[in-house]
Amino acid sequence: MNSLLHTRTHKITGLLIGLFVFAAGIVCSVVFGVADIGWHTIVRSYTHFDGSQDQLIIRTTRMPRALIAAMAGASLAVAGALMQGITRNPLASPSLFGINAGAAFFIVAATAFFNAGSMSAYASLAFAGAAFTALLVYLLGSVGSDGLTPLKVTLAGAAMTAFFSSITLGVLLTGGQTFDQVLYWFVGSVAGRGMGIFASAAPYMGAALIGAWVLARHMNLLGLGEDVATGLGQKTLAIKLAAGVAVVLLAGGSVSIAGPIAFVGIIVPHVTRYLVGIDFRWTIPYCAVLGGILLLGADIGSRFIAFPKEVPVGVMTAILGVPFFVYIARKGGRG
Repeated sequence: MNSLLHTRTHKITGLLIGLFVFAAGIVCSVVFGVADIGWHTIVRSYTHFDGSQDQLIIRTTRMPRALIAAMAGASLAVAGALMQGITRNPLASPSLFGINAGAAFFIVAATAFFNAGSMSAYASLAFAGAAFTALLVYLLGSVGSDGLTPLKVTLAGAAMTAFFSSITLGVLLTGGQTFDQVLYWFVGSVAGRGMGIFASAAPYMGAALIGAWVLARHMNLLGLGEDVATGLGQKTLAIKLAAGVAVVLLAGGSVSIAGPIAFVGIIVPHVTRYLVGIDFRWTIPYCAVLGGILLLGADIGSRFIAFPKEVPVGVMTAILGVPFFVYIARKGGRG
Protein backbone atom coordinates (compact mmCIF):
# COMPACT_ATOMS: atom_id res chain seq x y z
CA MET A 1 0.00 0.00 0.00
CA ASN A 2 1.46 3.37 -1.00
CA SER A 3 1.76 5.95 1.77
CA LEU A 4 2.30 9.68 1.84
CA LEU A 5 5.38 9.41 4.08
CA HIS A 6 7.70 6.95 2.33
CA THR A 7 11.00 6.99 4.20
CA ARG A 8 11.82 6.38 7.83
CA THR A 9 13.09 9.96 8.13
CA HIS A 10 9.80 11.34 6.83
CA LYS A 11 7.84 9.17 9.26
CA ILE A 12 9.93 10.23 12.25
CA THR A 13 9.61 13.88 11.22
CA GLY A 14 5.86 13.52 10.82
CA LEU A 15 5.57 11.88 14.24
CA LEU A 16 7.56 14.67 15.89
CA ILE A 17 5.35 17.27 14.22
CA GLY A 18 2.31 15.35 15.43
CA LEU A 19 3.65 15.28 18.99
CA PHE A 20 4.17 19.06 18.85
CA VAL A 21 0.58 19.59 17.64
CA PHE A 22 -0.61 17.14 20.31
CA ALA A 23 1.11 19.16 23.05
CA ALA A 24 -0.16 22.42 21.55
CA GLY A 25 -3.68 20.97 21.55
CA ILE A 26 -3.45 20.26 25.29
CA VAL A 27 -2.28 23.81 25.96
CA CYS A 28 -5.03 25.30 23.77
CA SER A 29 -7.62 23.13 25.50
CA VAL A 30 -6.52 24.57 28.84
CA VAL A 31 -6.45 28.18 27.60
CA PHE A 32 -9.54 28.53 25.42
CA GLY A 33 -13.07 28.54 26.80
CA VAL A 34 -15.74 30.75 28.31
CA ALA A 35 -13.33 32.09 30.91
CA ASP A 36 -10.56 34.28 29.47
CA ILE A 37 -7.33 32.79 30.85
CA GLY A 38 -3.86 33.96 29.87
CA TRP A 39 -1.04 31.63 28.90
CA HIS A 40 1.10 32.70 31.87
CA THR A 41 -1.65 31.69 34.29
CA ILE A 42 -1.18 28.04 33.32
CA VAL A 43 2.43 28.10 34.44
CA ARG A 44 1.72 30.08 37.60
CA SER A 45 -1.09 27.72 38.60
CA TYR A 46 1.51 24.97 39.04
CA THR A 47 4.58 27.00 40.06
CA HIS A 48 3.00 29.72 42.23
CA PHE A 49 -0.48 28.51 43.15
CA ASP A 50 -2.40 31.18 45.04
CA GLY A 51 -5.93 29.76 44.99
CA SER A 52 -7.32 32.35 42.57
CA GLN A 53 -10.37 31.51 40.48
CA ASP A 54 -8.47 31.21 37.19
CA GLN A 55 -5.85 28.93 38.70
CA LEU A 56 -8.56 26.76 40.28
CA ILE A 57 -10.30 26.49 36.90
CA ILE A 58 -7.07 25.32 35.30
CA ARG A 59 -6.19 22.75 37.94
CA THR A 60 -9.64 21.33 38.66
CA THR A 61 -11.42 21.69 35.29
CA ARG A 62 -9.37 22.60 32.24
CA MET A 63 -6.29 20.41 32.74
CA PRO A 64 -8.26 17.23 33.62
CA ARG A 65 -10.51 17.89 30.62
CA ALA A 66 -7.53 18.25 28.26
CA LEU A 67 -5.81 15.11 29.57
CA ILE A 68 -9.01 13.07 29.36
CA ALA A 69 -9.64 14.18 25.77
CA ALA A 70 -6.05 13.36 24.80
CA MET A 71 -6.04 9.93 26.46
CA ALA A 72 -9.52 8.95 25.25
CA GLY A 73 -8.77 10.01 21.67
CA ALA A 74 -5.46 8.12 21.62
CA SER A 75 -7.02 5.01 23.15
CA LEU A 76 -10.02 4.87 20.83
CA ALA A 77 -7.84 5.33 17.74
CA VAL A 78 -5.40 2.58 18.74
CA ALA A 79 -8.29 0.29 19.69
CA GLY A 80 -9.79 0.82 16.23
CA ALA A 81 -6.48 0.01 14.53
CA LEU A 82 -6.11 -3.20 16.55
CA MET A 83 -9.68 -4.27 15.82
CA GLN A 84 -9.23 -3.67 12.10
CA GLY A 85 -6.04 -5.72 12.22
CA ILE A 86 -7.57 -8.62 14.15
CA THR A 87 -10.75 -8.88 12.09
CA ARG A 88 -9.24 -7.76 8.76
CA ASN A 89 -12.26 -5.49 8.53
CA PRO A 90 -11.53 -1.85 7.59
CA LEU A 91 -14.81 -0.71 9.16
CA ALA A 92 -14.10 -2.17 12.61
CA SER A 93 -14.07 0.19 15.58
CA PRO A 94 -15.16 0.10 19.25
CA SER A 95 -18.29 2.14 18.50
CA LEU A 96 -19.43 0.13 15.48
CA PHE A 97 -18.70 -3.28 17.03
CA GLY A 98 -20.78 -2.67 20.14
CA ILE A 99 -17.92 -2.45 22.64
CA ASN A 100 -18.67 1.15 23.59
CA ALA A 101 -22.39 0.39 23.79
CA GLY A 102 -21.80 -2.63 26.03
CA ALA A 103 -19.55 -0.68 28.37
CA ALA A 104 -22.10 2.14 28.55
CA PHE A 105 -24.92 -0.33 29.30
CA PHE A 106 -23.06 -1.83 32.24
CA ILE A 107 -22.51 1.63 33.74
CA VAL A 108 -26.10 2.78 33.22
CA ALA A 109 -27.59 -0.47 34.51
CA ALA A 110 -25.40 -0.47 37.61
CA THR A 111 -26.26 3.18 38.28
CA ALA A 112 -30.00 2.54 37.92
CA PHE A 113 -30.32 -0.72 39.83
CA PHE A 114 -27.37 -0.76 42.26
CA ASN A 115 -26.77 2.98 42.82
CA ALA A 116 -23.21 2.79 41.51
CA GLY A 117 -21.81 6.29 41.33
CA SER A 118 -18.11 6.29 42.11
CA MET A 119 -15.52 6.76 39.38
CA SER A 120 -13.69 3.58 40.38
CA ALA A 121 -16.94 1.68 39.97
CA TYR A 122 -17.52 3.27 36.55
CA ALA A 123 -14.06 2.19 35.41
CA SER A 124 -14.56 -1.41 36.56
CA LEU A 125 -18.02 -1.58 35.01
CA ALA A 126 -16.82 -0.15 31.72
CA PHE A 127 -14.00 -2.71 31.48
CA ALA A 128 -16.42 -5.54 32.32
CA GLY A 129 -18.99 -4.35 29.78
CA ALA A 130 -16.37 -3.95 27.06
CA ALA A 131 -14.97 -7.43 27.71
CA PHE A 132 -18.42 -9.05 27.79
CA THR A 133 -19.48 -7.41 24.54
CA ALA A 134 -16.20 -8.20 22.78
CA LEU A 135 -16.60 -11.86 23.74
CA LEU A 136 -20.18 -11.92 22.46
CA VAL A 137 -19.21 -10.33 19.14
CA TYR A 138 -16.33 -12.77 18.70
CA LEU A 139 -18.51 -15.80 19.47
CA LEU A 140 -21.34 -14.66 17.19
CA GLY A 141 -18.90 -13.77 14.42
CA SER A 142 -17.27 -17.21 14.67
CA VAL A 143 -20.46 -19.26 14.32
CA GLY A 144 -20.38 -21.52 11.27
CA SER A 145 -17.90 -23.75 9.50
CA ASP A 146 -16.02 -20.84 7.92
CA GLY A 147 -15.13 -19.36 11.31
CA LEU A 148 -14.60 -15.66 11.94
CA THR A 149 -15.18 -13.58 8.82
CA PRO A 150 -15.25 -9.78 8.34
CA LEU A 151 -18.91 -9.85 7.27
CA LYS A 152 -20.14 -11.97 10.18
CA VAL A 153 -18.22 -10.02 12.80
CA THR A 154 -19.54 -6.75 11.36
CA LEU A 155 -23.12 -8.01 11.53
CA ALA A 156 -22.56 -9.31 15.06
CA GLY A 157 -21.10 -5.97 16.12
CA ALA A 158 -23.97 -4.02 14.60
CA ALA A 159 -26.46 -6.30 16.35
CA MET A 160 -24.76 -5.83 19.72
CA THR A 161 -24.63 -2.06 19.23
CA ALA A 162 -28.36 -1.91 18.50
CA PHE A 163 -29.19 -4.32 21.31
CA PHE A 164 -27.24 -2.62 24.09
CA SER A 165 -28.11 0.90 22.91
CA SER A 166 -31.83 0.09 22.96
CA ILE A 167 -31.70 -1.48 26.42
CA THR A 168 -29.62 1.42 27.74
CA LEU A 169 -32.12 3.97 26.47
CA GLY A 170 -34.94 1.95 28.01
CA VAL A 171 -33.22 1.97 31.40
CA LEU A 172 -32.58 5.71 31.14
CA LEU A 173 -36.18 6.51 30.21
CA THR A 174 -37.66 4.42 33.04
CA GLY A 175 -35.33 5.84 35.69
CA GLY A 176 -35.67 9.61 35.93
CA GLN A 177 -32.83 10.09 38.41
CA THR A 178 -30.52 7.86 36.38
CA PHE A 179 -31.44 9.78 33.24
CA ASP A 180 -30.44 13.10 34.78
CA GLN A 181 -27.25 11.63 36.25
CA VAL A 182 -25.74 10.03 33.15
CA LEU A 183 -27.39 11.68 30.14
CA TYR A 184 -24.62 14.20 29.45
CA TRP A 185 -22.01 11.47 29.94
CA PHE A 186 -23.97 9.07 27.69
CA VAL A 187 -23.67 11.22 24.56
CA GLY A 188 -19.90 11.47 25.05
CA SER A 189 -18.36 14.39 26.90
CA VAL A 190 -15.08 15.32 28.58
CA ALA A 191 -16.52 18.36 30.37
CA GLY A 192 -16.98 18.46 34.13
CA ARG A 193 -14.46 15.71 34.87
CA GLY A 194 -11.92 15.88 37.64
CA MET A 195 -8.37 14.61 37.85
CA GLY A 196 -9.57 11.69 39.96
CA ILE A 197 -11.60 10.35 37.02
CA PHE A 198 -8.55 10.53 34.78
CA ALA A 199 -6.32 8.86 37.36
CA SER A 200 -8.77 5.97 37.85
CA ALA A 201 -8.42 4.69 34.28
CA ALA A 202 -5.22 6.23 32.89
CA PRO A 203 -2.84 3.53 34.24
CA TYR A 204 -4.78 0.75 32.50
CA MET A 205 -5.12 2.69 29.27
CA GLY A 206 -1.45 3.66 29.34
CA ALA A 207 -0.41 0.04 29.85
CA ALA A 208 -2.68 -1.02 26.97
CA LEU A 209 -1.15 1.60 24.66
CA ILE A 210 2.33 0.29 25.45
CA GLY A 211 1.11 -3.28 24.99
CA ALA A 212 -0.38 -2.41 21.60
CA TRP A 213 2.98 -1.07 20.43
CA VAL A 214 4.74 -4.22 21.71
CA LEU A 215 2.29 -6.31 19.65
CA ALA A 216 2.96 -4.30 16.48
CA ARG A 217 5.40 -6.75 14.89
CA HIS A 218 3.10 -9.69 15.58
CA MET A 219 0.13 -7.78 14.15
CA ASN A 220 2.12 -7.23 10.95
CA LEU A 221 2.63 -10.98 10.58
CA LEU A 222 -1.02 -11.64 11.40
CA GLY A 223 -1.95 -9.27 8.58
CA LEU A 224 -0.26 -11.65 6.10
CA GLY A 225 -2.94 -14.21 6.86
CA GLU A 226 -3.41 -16.68 9.69
CA ASP A 227 -1.88 -19.59 7.80
CA VAL A 228 1.22 -17.61 6.87
CA ALA A 229 1.60 -16.25 10.40
CA THR A 230 1.30 -19.76 11.85
CA GLY A 231 3.87 -21.03 9.35
CA LEU A 232 6.26 -18.34 10.56
CA GLY A 233 5.93 -19.59 14.12
CA GLN A 234 3.38 -17.08 15.42
CA LYS A 235 0.85 -18.18 18.03
CA THR A 236 -2.06 -16.44 16.37
CA LEU A 237 -4.61 -17.23 19.09
CA ALA A 238 -2.36 -15.72 21.77
CA ILE A 239 -1.75 -12.63 19.62
CA LYS A 240 -5.49 -12.13 19.05
CA LEU A 241 -6.20 -12.65 22.75
CA ALA A 242 -3.54 -10.12 23.79
CA ALA A 243 -4.79 -7.60 21.23
CA GLY A 244 -8.35 -8.21 22.42
CA VAL A 245 -7.35 -7.48 26.03
CA ALA A 246 -5.71 -4.24 24.86
CA VAL A 247 -8.88 -3.26 22.99
CA VAL A 248 -11.03 -3.93 26.06
CA LEU A 249 -8.77 -1.80 28.30
CA LEU A 250 -8.57 1.03 25.76
CA ALA A 251 -12.25 1.14 24.85
CA GLY A 252 -13.52 0.41 28.36
CA GLY A 253 -11.26 3.03 29.87
CA SER A 254 -12.37 5.61 27.32
CA VAL A 255 -16.04 4.96 28.03
CA SER A 256 -15.48 5.19 31.79
CA ILE A 257 -13.88 8.66 31.60
CA ALA A 258 -15.56 10.22 28.55
CA GLY A 259 -18.64 8.20 27.66
CA PRO A 260 -19.25 6.28 24.42
CA ILE A 261 -17.60 8.62 21.89
CA ALA A 262 -18.04 7.32 18.36
CA PHE A 263 -16.08 7.33 15.09
CA VAL A 264 -12.61 8.21 16.43
CA GLY A 265 -11.67 4.54 16.11
CA ILE A 266 -12.59 4.43 12.44
CA ILE A 267 -11.43 7.86 11.22
CA VAL A 268 -7.91 7.89 12.62
CA PRO A 269 -6.66 4.42 11.54
CA HIS A 270 -7.61 5.15 7.92
CA VAL A 271 -5.89 8.54 7.99
CA THR A 272 -2.86 6.91 9.59
CA ARG A 273 -2.59 4.21 6.95
CA TYR A 274 -2.76 6.90 4.28
CA LEU A 275 0.17 8.65 5.94
CA VAL A 276 2.48 5.77 6.93
CA GLY A 277 1.07 2.58 5.39
CA ILE A 278 0.05 -0.66 7.06
CA ASP A 279 3.11 -1.27 9.27
CA PHE A 280 1.74 -1.42 12.82
CA ARG A 281 5.10 -0.30 14.21
CA TRP A 282 4.22 3.11 12.77
CA THR A 283 0.44 2.81 12.76
CA ILE A 284 0.14 2.43 16.55
CA PRO A 285 2.12 5.56 17.59
CA TYR A 286 0.59 7.64 14.78
CA CYS A 287 -2.92 6.54 15.80
CA ALA A 288 -2.23 7.49 19.42
CA VAL A 289 -0.99 10.96 18.46
CA LEU A 290 -3.60 11.70 15.79
CA GLY A 291 -6.43 10.30 17.91
CA GLY A 292 -5.51 12.64 20.74
CA ILE A 293 -5.27 15.57 18.33
CA LEU A 294 -8.68 14.77 16.82
CA LEU A 295 -10.52 14.60 20.14
CA LEU A 296 -8.72 17.63 21.55
CA GLY A 297 -9.64 19.62 18.44
CA ALA A 298 -13.23 18.39 18.54
CA ASP A 299 -13.50 19.36 22.23
CA ILE A 300 -12.11 22.83 21.59
CA GLY A 301 -14.53 23.28 18.68
CA SER A 302 -17.46 22.09 20.81
CA ARG A 303 -16.95 25.09 23.11
CA PHE A 304 -17.46 27.65 20.35
CA ILE A 305 -19.89 26.11 17.84
CA ALA A 306 -22.84 27.26 20.01
CA PHE A 307 -21.01 29.77 22.22
CA PRO A 308 -21.50 30.48 25.11
CA LYS A 309 -23.09 27.03 25.47
CA GLU A 310 -21.11 23.86 24.81
CA VAL A 311 -21.92 20.94 22.54
CA PRO A 312 -20.91 17.47 23.82
CA VAL A 313 -17.74 16.32 22.07
CA GLY A 314 -19.51 13.11 21.02
CA VAL A 315 -21.77 15.22 18.79
CA MET A 316 -18.72 16.83 17.17
CA THR A 317 -17.09 13.48 16.39
CA ALA A 318 -20.37 12.24 14.91
CA ILE A 319 -20.55 15.28 12.63
CA LEU A 320 -17.06 14.44 11.37
CA GLY A 321 -17.42 10.68 11.45
CA VAL A 322 -20.67 9.98 9.61
CA PRO A 323 -19.54 11.45 6.24
CA PHE A 324 -16.17 9.73 6.63
CA PHE A 325 -17.83 6.39 7.36
CA VAL A 326 -20.07 6.71 4.31
CA TYR A 327 -17.02 7.55 2.18
CA ILE A 328 -15.06 4.54 3.42
CA ALA A 329 -18.08 2.23 3.04
CA ARG A 330 -18.63 3.37 -0.55
CA LYS A 331 -14.98 2.60 -1.33
CA GLY A 332 -15.36 -0.84 0.19
CA GLY A 333 -13.02 0.05 3.05
CA ARG A 334 -10.07 0.84 0.76
CA GLY A 335 -7.96 4.00 0.73
